[in-house]
Parts: sequence; C-alpha cells; structure tokens
Amino acid sequence: MSAVRAITDATFENEVLGASGLVITDFWAEWCVPCKRIAPILEELAVEYAGRIKVTKLDVDSNPLTPERFGITGIPTLLLFRDGQLADTIVGFLPKDRLLSEIKKHLRV
Repeated sequence: MSAVRAITDATFENEVLGASGLVITDFWAEWCVPCKRIAPILEELAVEYAGRIKVTKLDVDSNPLTPERFGITGIPTLLLFRDGQLADTIVGFLPKDRLLSEIKKHLRV
C-alpha cells in the first residue's frame, strides 16, 4: 500500500485544505517522465516523515479543476499547504536532498 494518498478534485478540499499540519500535493500525470522520477522520492518522504507530513497526489488529466484553481501550468508541481494555507510551490523534478531541504523550511520542530 502506498504512503502517498491519491486524491481527486472532489476530495481535495477535505484531504488537503481541511487537514492540519503540512500537506504536500503532487500534481502529476501518467505520461510525465519527471513525475515518474519524483514519485518514489515522495513515497520515501511520506514514510520517513509519517505523522509529520501528509503526501497526496492529484492526476491533472483526470482532475482538471484543482490544477486550474491553483494555476498549475507545468508538472510535476508540488504545492505545500500548512493548516490549509498555501505555503510554497515547487515546480519540476528535484533530487531528494534538494526537495527535502525545501520541505524542511515548512516543518515545525
């Protein structure tokens, strides 16, 4: 079972905006090669930081409303939400160490 939760336009509000703490939403598509490269990194982070970070993913092809709402024009795009508020945007593939350094800026000690 994946530690990354797949969400939809219909569940985004509850799963992401209604969640407390840090939530990362990965906007991705099946055909996107960089998306496939970042997916296992996000899976690792979801396991390593379980209880501190919630990681979700939203397929932009099946769920066009949420990407449009947040102005997503390129994928992968990661949106970081803290207590339902947009805290940061990361566009494109980053290796795990660089991605983690960006995420750690938003982790509460």
